[in-house]
Amino acid sequence: MTTDTAIDDSVRQFQDEGFLVARGLFSPAEIEELRGEFMAMHAAGPIPGHFEPRGRESEGPADPLHSYPRVMHPHRINDVALRYLLDARLRRILERLLGEEVLAAQSMFYFKPPGARGQALHQDNFYLRVEPGTCVAAWVACDEIDRANGGLEVVPGTHAMDLFCPEEADPELSFVREYVPPPPGLAAVPVDMAPGDVLFFNGSLVHGSRPNATADRFRRSFIGHYVGASTERIGHWYRCLSMRGDAVSLPESEGAGPCGTEFETGPH
Repeated sequence: MTTDTAIDDSVRQFQDEGFLVARGLFSPAEIEELRGEFMAMHAAGPIPGHFEPRGRESEGPADPLHSYPRVMHPHRINDVALRYLLDARLRRILERLLGEEVLAAQSMFYFKPPGARGQALHQDNFYLRVEPGTCVAAWVACDEIDRANGGLEVVPGTHAMDLFCPEEADPELSFVREYVPPPPGLAAVPVDMAPGDVLFFNGSLVHGSRPNATADRFRRSFIGHYVGASTERIGHWYRCLSMRGDAVSLPESEGAGPCGTEFETGPH
Protein backbone atom coordinates (compact mmCIF):
# COMPACT_ATOMS: atom_id res chain seq x y z
CA MET A 1 0.00 0.00 0.00
CA THR A 2 2.52 2.59 -1.16
CA THR A 3 1.00 4.29 -4.21
CA ASP A 4 -1.58 7.06 -4.25
CA THR A 5 -3.84 4.83 -6.39
CA ALA A 6 -3.69 2.05 -3.81
CA ILE A 7 -4.48 4.51 -1.04
CA ASP A 8 -7.41 5.92 -3.07
CA ASP A 9 -8.83 2.40 -3.48
CA SER A 10 -8.43 1.76 0.22
CA VAL A 11 -10.08 5.07 1.13
CA ARG A 12 -13.10 4.02 -0.92
CA GLN A 13 -13.24 0.69 0.92
CA PHE A 14 -12.96 2.52 4.24
CA GLN A 15 -15.82 4.82 3.29
CA ASP A 16 -17.99 1.92 2.10
CA GLU A 17 -17.26 -0.68 4.79
CA GLY A 18 -15.66 1.20 7.68
CA PHE A 19 -12.27 -0.52 7.61
CA LEU A 20 -9.24 -1.39 5.51
CA VAL A 21 -6.08 -3.47 5.95
CA ALA A 22 -2.66 -2.09 4.95
CA ARG A 23 -0.65 -5.25 4.35
CA GLY A 24 3.00 -5.29 5.42
CA LEU A 25 3.09 -1.64 6.47
CA PHE A 26 5.73 -2.46 9.11
CA SER A 27 8.77 -4.66 8.49
CA PRO A 28 9.58 -7.90 10.35
CA ALA A 29 12.42 -6.09 12.15
CA GLU A 30 10.06 -3.33 13.33
CA ILE A 31 7.52 -5.85 14.60
CA GLU A 32 10.27 -7.72 16.41
CA GLU A 33 11.24 -4.44 18.06
CA LEU A 34 7.66 -3.82 19.20
CA ARG A 35 7.24 -7.34 20.53
CA GLY A 36 10.59 -7.25 22.30
CA GLU A 37 9.91 -3.88 23.91
CA PHE A 38 6.60 -4.97 25.41
CA MET A 39 7.80 -8.39 26.47
CA ALA A 40 10.63 -6.60 28.30
CA MET A 41 8.05 -4.28 29.87
CA HIS A 42 6.11 -7.33 31.04
CA ALA A 43 9.24 -8.91 32.50
CA ALA A 44 10.08 -5.71 34.38
CA GLY A 45 6.82 -5.79 36.31
CA PRO A 46 4.01 -3.36 37.15
CA ILE A 47 3.84 0.27 36.03
CA PRO A 48 1.02 1.88 38.05
CA GLY A 49 -1.65 3.39 35.86
CA HIS A 50 -0.38 1.67 32.73
CA PHE A 51 0.43 -2.01 33.33
CA GLU A 52 -0.73 -3.73 36.51
CA PRO A 53 -0.65 -7.54 36.60
CA ARG A 54 -2.66 -9.20 39.36
CA GLY A 55 -2.18 -12.34 41.40
CA ARG A 56 -4.56 -15.26 41.73
CA GLU A 57 -7.96 -14.21 43.05
CA SER A 58 -9.63 -17.60 43.46
CA GLU A 59 -9.02 -21.29 43.86
CA GLY A 60 -10.10 -21.94 40.24
CA PRO A 61 -8.02 -21.94 37.06
CA ALA A 62 -5.69 -18.97 36.61
CA ASP A 63 -6.84 -16.15 34.32
CA PRO A 64 -4.07 -15.49 31.74
CA LEU A 65 -5.09 -11.83 31.60
CA HIS A 66 -4.18 -11.39 35.25
CA SER A 67 -0.57 -12.12 34.29
CA TYR A 68 -0.72 -10.38 30.90
CA PRO A 69 -3.14 -7.44 31.15
CA ARG A 70 -3.19 -4.91 28.35
CA VAL A 71 -0.85 -1.90 28.57
CA MET A 72 -2.73 1.41 28.61
CA HIS A 73 -1.21 4.60 27.12
CA PRO A 74 2.33 3.14 26.79
CA HIS A 75 3.37 6.12 24.64
CA ARG A 76 3.34 8.26 27.81
CA ILE A 77 6.06 6.14 29.42
CA ASN A 78 7.93 4.48 26.54
CA ASP A 79 9.81 6.10 23.65
CA VAL A 80 9.39 3.10 21.30
CA ALA A 81 5.62 3.15 21.75
CA LEU A 82 5.56 6.90 21.14
CA ARG A 83 7.61 6.54 17.96
CA TYR A 84 5.25 3.94 16.49
CA LEU A 85 2.14 5.87 17.54
CA LEU A 86 3.41 8.91 15.59
CA ASP A 87 4.84 6.96 12.63
CA ALA A 88 4.76 8.87 9.33
CA ARG A 89 3.29 5.88 7.44
CA LEU A 90 0.30 5.81 9.75
CA ARG A 91 -0.02 9.58 9.50
CA ARG A 92 -0.11 9.50 5.69
CA ILE A 93 -2.97 7.01 5.59
CA LEU A 94 -4.87 8.56 8.48
CA GLU A 95 -4.82 11.99 6.87
CA ARG A 96 -6.42 10.50 3.75
CA LEU A 97 -9.06 8.71 5.80
CA LEU A 98 -9.94 11.71 7.98
CA GLY A 99 -9.41 14.33 5.29
CA GLU A 100 -7.34 16.58 7.54
CA GLU A 101 -4.39 16.65 9.91
CA VAL A 102 -4.63 14.10 12.66
CA LEU A 103 -4.00 13.99 16.40
CA ALA A 104 -2.95 10.90 18.37
CA ALA A 105 -5.29 10.29 21.32
CA GLN A 106 -4.35 6.91 22.78
CA SER A 107 -2.08 3.88 22.55
CA MET A 108 -2.53 0.35 23.88
CA PHE A 109 -0.74 -2.99 23.68
CA TYR A 110 -2.58 -6.30 23.98
CA PHE A 111 -0.63 -9.48 24.75
CA LYS A 112 -3.67 -11.82 24.53
CA PRO A 113 -1.80 -14.92 25.71
CA PRO A 114 -3.01 -18.50 25.12
CA GLY A 115 -6.31 -19.13 26.87
CA ALA A 116 -7.18 -15.43 27.26
CA ARG A 117 -10.73 -14.23 26.84
CA GLY A 118 -11.60 -11.89 23.98
CA GLN A 119 -13.28 -8.49 23.92
CA ALA A 120 -16.96 -8.54 23.02
CA LEU A 121 -18.19 -6.60 20.01
CA HIS A 122 -18.14 -2.87 20.75
CA GLN A 123 -17.58 0.60 19.25
CA ASP A 124 -14.48 2.62 20.17
CA ASN A 125 -16.15 6.01 20.10
CA PHE A 126 -18.52 4.81 22.83
CA TYR A 127 -15.48 5.32 25.08
CA LEU A 128 -13.55 8.20 23.46
CA ARG A 129 -16.66 10.32 22.81
CA VAL A 130 -15.05 12.36 20.06
CA GLU A 131 -17.15 15.39 19.08
CA PRO A 132 -17.90 16.11 16.32
CA GLY A 133 -17.25 13.03 14.21
CA THR A 134 -15.42 9.98 15.48
CA CYS A 135 -12.00 8.42 15.98
CA VAL A 136 -10.02 6.05 13.77
CA ALA A 137 -8.00 3.11 15.09
CA ALA A 138 -4.75 1.80 13.64
CA TRP A 139 -4.41 -1.81 14.88
CA VAL A 140 -0.92 -3.23 14.26
CA ALA A 141 -0.62 -7.03 14.17
CA CYS A 142 2.47 -8.20 16.05
CA ASP A 143 1.85 -11.94 15.53
CA GLU A 144 0.16 -14.14 12.96
CA ILE A 145 -3.48 -13.45 13.76
CA ASP A 146 -6.41 -15.68 12.86
CA ARG A 147 -9.61 -17.09 14.31
CA ALA A 148 -7.81 -19.68 16.43
CA ASN A 149 -5.86 -17.17 18.53
CA GLY A 150 -8.64 -14.61 18.80
CA GLY A 151 -8.23 -12.34 15.78
CA LEU A 152 -10.44 -9.30 15.29
CA GLU A 153 -13.92 -9.49 13.79
CA VAL A 154 -15.67 -6.48 12.25
CA VAL A 155 -19.27 -5.77 11.26
CA PRO A 156 -19.05 -3.93 7.92
CA GLY A 157 -21.52 -1.10 7.53
CA THR A 158 -21.96 -0.26 11.20
CA HIS A 159 -19.52 2.64 10.80
CA ALA A 160 -22.37 4.61 9.22
CA MET A 161 -24.64 4.06 12.22
CA ASP A 162 -25.00 5.86 15.53
CA LEU A 163 -23.52 4.57 18.77
CA PHE A 164 -25.50 1.68 20.20
CA CYS A 165 -26.44 1.12 23.83
CA PRO A 166 -24.38 -1.95 24.82
CA GLU A 167 -25.74 -5.09 26.43
CA GLU A 168 -23.94 -7.12 29.11
CA ALA A 169 -21.23 -9.36 27.64
CA ASP A 170 -20.66 -13.02 28.52
CA PRO A 171 -17.83 -13.03 31.11
CA GLU A 172 -16.81 -16.51 29.96
CA LEU A 173 -15.89 -15.07 26.56
CA SER A 174 -15.11 -11.38 27.15
CA PHE A 175 -12.94 -9.59 29.72
CA VAL A 176 -15.00 -6.40 29.32
CA ARG A 177 -18.66 -5.80 30.06
CA GLU A 178 -19.96 -4.03 26.96
CA TYR A 179 -21.42 -6.04 24.08
CA VAL A 180 -23.04 -4.65 20.92
CA PRO A 181 -24.83 -7.40 18.95
CA PRO A 182 -24.70 -7.03 15.16
CA PRO A 183 -27.74 -5.15 13.85
CA PRO A 184 -30.33 -7.19 11.92
CA GLY A 185 -29.07 -8.22 8.51
CA LEU A 186 -25.39 -7.65 9.38
CA ALA A 187 -22.79 -10.10 10.66
CA ALA A 188 -19.28 -10.09 12.09
CA VAL A 189 -16.56 -11.21 9.69
CA PRO A 190 -13.00 -12.22 10.69
CA VAL A 191 -9.93 -10.25 9.63
CA ASP A 192 -6.88 -12.50 9.43
CA MET A 193 -3.58 -10.62 9.56
CA ALA A 194 0.15 -11.21 9.32
CA PRO A 195 2.76 -9.48 11.50
CA GLY A 196 3.23 -5.94 10.19
CA ASP A 197 -0.28 -5.61 8.76
CA VAL A 198 -2.33 -2.66 10.04
CA LEU A 199 -6.11 -2.63 10.31
CA PHE A 200 -7.59 0.89 10.15
CA PHE A 201 -11.20 1.21 11.24
CA ASN A 202 -13.82 3.83 11.99
CA GLY A 203 -14.64 4.53 15.64
CA SER A 204 -18.29 3.64 15.11
CA LEU A 205 -17.50 0.28 13.48
CA VAL A 206 -18.69 -2.61 15.64
CA HIS A 207 -15.75 -4.95 16.20
CA GLY A 208 -14.32 -7.33 18.78
CA SER A 209 -12.62 -10.67 19.26
CA ARG A 210 -13.18 -14.17 20.58
CA PRO A 211 -10.97 -15.98 23.09
CA ASN A 212 -7.50 -17.21 22.21
CA ALA A 213 -8.20 -20.93 21.91
CA THR A 214 -4.60 -21.94 21.24
CA ALA A 215 -2.25 -23.55 23.74
CA ASP A 216 0.96 -21.81 22.67
CA ARG A 217 0.29 -18.72 20.52
CA PHE A 218 0.07 -15.11 21.67
CA ARG A 219 -2.01 -12.60 19.70
CA ARG A 220 -0.06 -9.42 20.38
CA SER A 221 -1.11 -6.09 18.91
CA PHE A 222 -0.23 -2.40 19.21
CA ILE A 223 -3.14 0.00 18.80
CA GLY A 224 -3.35 3.74 18.29
CA HIS A 225 -6.48 5.86 18.28
CA TYR A 226 -6.53 9.08 16.28
CA VAL A 227 -8.87 12.01 15.69
CA GLY A 228 -9.05 14.83 13.20
CA ALA A 229 -7.49 18.19 14.03
CA SER A 230 -10.96 19.76 13.86
CA THR A 231 -12.08 17.73 16.89
CA GLU A 232 -13.65 20.00 19.49
CA ARG A 233 -14.06 17.64 22.47
CA ILE A 234 -12.84 14.25 23.67
CA GLY A 235 -13.10 12.24 26.89
CA HIS A 236 -10.87 13.22 29.80
CA TRP A 237 -9.12 9.81 29.66
CA TYR A 238 -7.39 10.88 26.45
CA ARG A 239 -4.66 13.51 26.02
CA CYS A 240 -4.01 14.37 22.40
CA LEU A 241 -0.70 14.89 20.61
CA SER A 242 0.05 16.29 17.19
CA MET A 243 1.85 13.84 14.93
CA ARG A 244 4.99 15.86 15.72
CA GLY A 245 4.56 14.99 19.39
CA ASP A 246 3.29 18.35 20.65
CA ALA A 247 0.57 18.34 23.32
CA VAL A 248 -2.84 19.54 22.10
CA SER A 249 -5.40 20.46 24.75
CA LEU A 250 -9.07 19.79 23.97
CA PRO A 251 -12.17 20.39 26.09
CA GLU A 252 -13.69 17.29 27.70
CA SER A 253 -16.76 15.52 26.37
CA GLU A 254 -19.19 13.70 28.64
CA GLY A 255 -19.74 9.97 29.10
CA ALA A 256 -16.23 8.84 28.18
CA GLY A 257 -14.11 6.14 29.77
CA PRO A 258 -11.20 3.76 29.15
CA CYS A 259 -11.58 1.42 26.17
CA GLY A 260 -13.65 -1.34 27.74
CA THR A 261 -15.02 -1.63 31.26
CA GLU A 262 -13.36 -4.73 32.66
CA PHE A 263 -15.23 -7.25 34.78
CA GLU A 264 -13.92 -6.92 38.32
CA THR A 265 -13.47 -10.67 38.55
CA GLY A 266 -13.62 -13.18 35.75
CA PRO A 267 -14.98 -16.71 35.67
CA HIS A 268 -11.49 -18.21 35.74
